Amino acid sequence: MTVASLFFYLFSVVACAAAVMVISSRNPVHSVLFLILVFFNAAGLFILAGAEFLALILVVVYVGAVAVLFLFVVMMLDVDFTELRRGMLSYLPIGGAIGLILLVELILVLGTWNFSSEAGKIAEPIAPGGVTNTEALGLILYTKYFFYFQVAGLVLLVAMIGAIVLTLRHKAGVKRQNIADQVARNPATAIEVRQVKPGQGI
Repeated sequence: MTVASLFFYLFSVVACAAAVMVISSRNPVHSVLFLILVFFNAAGLFILAGAEFLALILVVVYVGAVAVLFLFVVMMLDVDFTELRRGMLSYLPIGGAIGLILLVELILVLGTWNFSSEAGKIAEPIAPGGVTNTEALGLILYTKYFFYFQVAGLVLLVAMIGAIVLTLRHKAGVKRQNIADQVARNPATAIEVRQVKPGQGI
């Protein structure tokens, strides 16, 4: 076994174990920390595959921004996870049906998978000669897969808006500004005249 194979199995096993801990951990802070561990191991796998740019992007963007943001939201916001989990049983039949469909699809795909003896010969190189890894990735994303790249960005934008809407909680007794009411103010609503008797305050 070569050193590259040893590191591949090491990163893969740790990434899979950390991914299981992300969804099985009861503490949401621990789940985010296990998610960061998954990102680091995935970055190691990218480096072994020769995609150094993707590995650095994974560490800088996802670990440095997204995972830290998740951790900040979980630790700083007063989110009642017990209340959020109460309604999970009502969605269990739908979730189970979707999971069963995905399992059947995976079994069908793996059952009909055929390895060609010529696959190694017809495989295209990751980066053509004279082109760096980053440049080859940019040429593919912004030419051949430009439409799918934009659709993925739109899906992420909708997911971000949905996450903000779901986690927004209005606390009672907190004064909030209403921009429409402030713009529509007039002297009748902005000024209140009171009759104060002599020797008395308001």
